Amino acid sequence: MDSLFRGIVPRKVSQPLGQITLLVQFSTADHFCTDHVNFLVADFNTTYHAILGRPAIAKFMDVPHYVYLLLKMPMEQGILTLRANLNTAYDCERDSFALDEAADISIRMQDCLIASQ
Repeated sequence: MDSLFRGIVPRKVSQPLGQITLLVQFSTADHFCTDHVNFLVADFNTTYHAILGRPAIAKFMDVPHYVYLLLKMPMEQGILTLRANLNTAYDCERDSFALDEAADISIRMQDCLIASQ
């Protein structure tokens, strides 16, 4: 794949390493939806294990509500609504950016040490 990942981690760009197809189940206690989803693999150090892109959203006819951290998809039994916790998402994202920045500083320091020798 020729496209680059941009905007996942601030100031970082990544070339996809490959692709994998996994059986994914979206569920609540009441009902669920299971299907195969193609994922592109990227070398990012983030809190996200997977990000649903436009092909998956189109396949499941999802409606993401980013402000409310909701994902809704139509099913035979009605609308499946998946909810996230805003505070947990914020804390994970903040910690992930701090970890990524620390790793970036460490790499730059190592480059400086090698260059100075």
